[in-house]
Amino acid sequence: MRKAYLFIAAVGFLLSSSLTFAQQSTPDPCASGHEFATTDCTLTWHGITLYGAYDVGVGWVSHGLPENGYNYEGASLVNRNGFQHRFLIAPNNLQQTGLGIRGKEEFLPGWSVVFNASTGINPQSGLLANASATDTINNGLPRRSYSYAIDGARAGQPFNDEIYAGISSAHFGTLTFGRQRALGTDAMLLYDPAGGGYAFSYIGYNGTMAGGGDTEDTRWDDAIKYRLAYGPVHFGAMYKFADGSGGCYSASANWTAAACTPESAHNNAYGFDLGAAFGKFSVDVVPQHYNQAISVLNPLLGPQSPTQSFQSTTDSINTNPVTGTNLIDTHNTVYGIVTDNYAIMAAAKYTWDPVKFFAGYEYIWQKNPSNPLGVGASDQGGYNMSGVEDHNLDSEKLVQVWWTGAKYTYRSKTDITLSWYQQRQNDFRLPRTCSPAAGFRSSCAGTLNEGSFYLDHHFTKRFDGFAGIAYSWVSGGLAIAIPHGPGVPYNSNNNFAPTVGGRFTF
Repeated sequence: MRKAYLFIAAVGFLLSSSLTFAQQSTPDPCASGHEFATTDCTLTWHGITLYGAYDVGVGWVSHGLPENGYNYEGASLVNRNGFQHRFLIAPNNLQQTGLGIRGKEEFLPGWSVVFNASTGINPQSGLLANASATDTINNGLPRRSYSYAIDGARAGQPFNDEIYAGISSAHFGTLTFGRQRALGTDAMLLYDPAGGGYAFSYIGYNGTMAGGGDTEDTRWDDAIKYRLAYGPVHFGAMYKFADGSGGCYSASANWTAAACTPESAHNNAYGFDLGAAFGKFSVDVVPQHYNQAISVLNPLLGPQSPTQSFQSTTDSINTNPVTGTNLIDTHNTVYGIVTDNYAIMAAAKYTWDPVKFFAGYEYIWQKNPSNPLGVGASDQGGYNMSGVEDHNLDSEKLVQVWWTGAKYTYRSKTDITLSWYQQRQNDFRLPRTCSPAAGFRSSCAGTLNEGSFYLDHHFTKRFDGFAGIAYSWVSGGLAIAIPHGPGVPYNSNNNFAPTVGGRFTF
């Protein structure tokens, strides 16, 4: 399957095209440097289009951490380890900085070969966007010594956004294969009032909603995706093939490398999208399912920090310690929680010029995986897990995410956006002893809230400047930073984050 993927991608690069996602009109190619500077013309040569963005600013956070060059999400959302107010370089506020190339080549009337390849680059460092590296560079450090450690779908891959190729028909839709955005991610970008901007959007920053339960699943490797539009109705379907290594698993409380059963990866996934647009109103419904979804909450706590009570020192699947030498070297590895995820989302948008209204809701249920992963299992971007948990949930975990907002356009050049987001989880702890007296754990019911407001002024078709604020806070089980043992709370349960910056797109 991997060879087939590389072959199709290579064929796509040899052909030229101009891929469009939703049958939208494409600006004309640039004819001069002046036209490039003053219009939204495309950098197209013989059908191949180069595109990209550079988005950077400065911000202040009330409870933050030192920045690092791998973090592409910035610092606006409340962070489990944040504890200091500070000024920061703010990357990728409205849009991920990066480069891409896309194309469309007709080989028969109405039939074309299409391809797209794009990657995210951090404007503050020039490094590829890499969530996994933000964890590994903090491995073994005391909590107060962390820089920003996040989880996400971009893990330093050469094309950490998308790389795919396929066939498009004017009448029968588009079929593509490769690394692609999940259908939930496509819907999020359409129905989020902040457009998924990290500085002002919880559902863009976190990815729980777009990934159907885990942010690493906002993009699917080795996936087939089909899109079809018929009149006002559109349909999408997506399937991901299982890939990678399942590692080695043992249910025994006292086990060794010799008493460990190799496991197979069963991380296949599927999703659907059914939507319609009627005049100024549009709506989409997106169900998704992902097996062996991985969540990396904190840096790995290996032998460098065995005395830290808030850091797990187990390298097993079910918090049972390994007897003797670990199965793999803990260097450059991550610690993951594994679940089988199901989700269904509904979102709508209505335009009442000059205002656009947005609303959405997603219901997610997560279970311990039917097929466990083991120590040494592969995570995204070539990283492996030296710590795995397949039995993290006492009972079924239920998550609800809802959002709403409005965007007002003033005199065609200035957008004013107000957004509100909330995530809720149930009490999935057994026994159900969640209270201030008993002590909260991450399995207790809790909420995360974020509100944001920002102005975005377009000086030209390509350059805009923005300024805004975001405020977020957590409570209950979602305010617990470490998922093991008695609750270790966030260093601070809130964050206030004003940001100002600029963006250049082409």
